[in-house]
Amino acid sequence: MYVSYHQDDWNTWLPLAECAYNNSDHSSTKQFLFFTVYGRDPQFDSVHISQDNPSGKLSTKIQSVQQDVKRELEAAINPFKRYADKSRAGPPDFNPGDMVWLSSKKIKSTRSTNKLSERWLGPFPISKKVITYAYHLKPPSQWKSIHPVFHISPLEPVKTSTIPNPHHEPPPPIIIEKKRNGKSPKYWIQSSGEENYGILWKGKVSPKTQKNPLGN
Repeated sequence: MYVSYHQDDWNTWLPLAECAYNNSDHSSTKQFLFFTVYGRDPQFDSVHISQDNPSGKLSTKIQSVQQDVKRELEAAINPFKRYADKSRAGPPDFNPGDMVWLSSKKIKSTRSTNKLSERWLGPFPISKKVITYAYHLKPPSQWKSIHPVFHISPLEPVKTSTIPNPHHEPPPPIIIEKKRNGKSPKYWIQSSGEENYGILWKGKVSPKTQKNPLGN
């Protein structure tokens, strides 16, 4: 947009585009980059040049180019910002005592590969809020080399179940009586799904205490 049709004069307008960019109000800092670096707004003496001479016409052209650059920057940023804001949620606000998960991406491990390691560590309680987006955790005592203050980005709140009394005792084993080869084994199925049996030998008062896999 700021070059000729043959695109052979872009280096002429590049300093003006850079100047316009550095003197645009950026959404992150809410101020001009020039002001951020030098602590003052830039002064353009060309504004006071007469418009009746060639240098005045050049000044008008420069101001026009810079205004166009500012408008294009705003037009390019706003659609992306509106699209991102639709799905963007504010960061969670943790309080002391809250339980959180800690992402393991930035935590060095002694394991050979991270592919089979835990994705989330913890949960850990929040000790205190250091600043707006940083929290002090209570990690285990083995983590002496890791600083306990973390940014909010690798933290996830521990979600509590909405179902009342979600934790239940495992059901009792299922006992099935069956005789086989002079043995009277008792089969039971554990809650984990592993099937074992105990053997009650003839003439014995109680069965062997160890559990035998069903394949034996």
